[in-house]
Amino acid sequence: MSAIWYECKVKYRKLDENGVQKVVSEPYLVDALSFTEAETRINTEMKSLVSEEFKVVNIKVANFSEIHHFENADRWFKSKIALIAYDEESGKERKTNLFILVQANDIKDAFDNTMQIMQNTMGEFTIPAIVESPIIDVFHYFKGEEVLELEA
Repeated sequence: MSAIWYECKVKYRKLDENGVQKVVSEPYLVDALSFTEAETRINTEMKSLVSEEFKVVNIKVANFSEIHHFENADRWFKSKIALIAYDEESGKERKTNLFILVQANDIKDAFDNTMQIMQNTMGEFTIPAIVESPIIDVFHYFKGEEVLELEA
């Protein structure tokens, strides 16, 4: 059984840039085998990040096919990829959309990183959209020191 990406929304008090404490609700991504495991994992991760009390307010399955980290990048972007296939019987073009989460510093970096990821793709594709994601951080499933390669 392969892991699934879950978007977990966590509510807690946080100091903003001006030193004012305010309540925020922020999304994080974890890979897990079930909603129960996702809740356990986000609770464990947040205990190490947040000294205040926090509450997991929502967990939903994320629609990312792949997650790609890039060094020296601090934000996450959602890239929509349209894979183009030709139906030989009908002679029509068929598009299949997939979404990947890419780490980058800005939209241009996100486009360049998406192109780098897709360069080894067999067949044609387009990138109809790239938007900044509200995801704060991504927590991979770890076993010891290494990240397990889990395919969706």
